[in-house]
Formats: sequence, structure tokens, C-alpha cells
Amino acid sequence: MGVKFLSEEWASSMTEKLNASDQFKQAAGSQAAKLQQVVSTPEGEVKYYFKLEGGAAEVALGELDGAEATISQDYDTAVALSKNELTGTAAYMSGKIKVQGDLMKLMQLQGIFNTLPAIAAEVDVEY
Repeated sequence: MGVKFLSEEWASSMTEKLNASDQFKQAAGSQAAKLQQVVSTPEGEVKYYFKLEGGAAEVALGELDGAEATISQDYDTAVALSKNELTGTAAYMSGKIKVQGDLMKLMQLQGIFNTLPAIAAEVDVEY
């Protein structure tokens, strides 16, 4: 049985898989990032964050102080991104995600983002 998308279990599974991935660690290198995600679901907003520091990733529900960028999207877009049916660039260009904050920082992290679909696929998720 899978973990519910955007649940605490999902966030901790993603953290575990990211930190176990050599591909992610190589892409991350010595970079640091603090990104807030806001997903509009039928039940209301879900906020989670991605933090990268010292080569270790953390995905957790809630708000992150000092986020460099906030990425907002609806639930269907979040699912499509998670399932690798849509790229972040295509979602941004088509207006499906909104970015507040440091867009250049997101562009610098593209190599990391490119590793996420394969890692996310390792987590059994219920959408």
C-alpha cells in the first residue's frame, strides 16, 4: 500500500529516497536551497518545503522560514510534476505554476530537479 500524496509519510519517504540516491547527491554537490511549495487541493492549501543543505535534502510539510522561492500550483499540476508527466519548465511557461522569489535560484537547481522524477518513482504514492 502506498503513501498518500502530500502527506507526512510521503514527505519522509521522499526525504529518505533523495538522501539515499547517489545521482541526487552528485547533482546536489555543495549547493544549498530553501524552497516553499504551495499546492491548492480540493480540501484547501497544502504547504510543504524542500531544503538542501550540506548535501542532505529534507522534504517536510509546513512552512519554511527564509525560503528563497515559493512555488504555487494546483493539485493536478503537482500530481503531473510528481509523475513526470509535466516538467517544471513547461509548467512555468504555460502558467501552471507561479513562482515568487528567486527564479534564478530555481534555474541553478535544474540539475537537481532533473533527478527528482526517477527518485519520486521509487516511492509508492496514492494520488
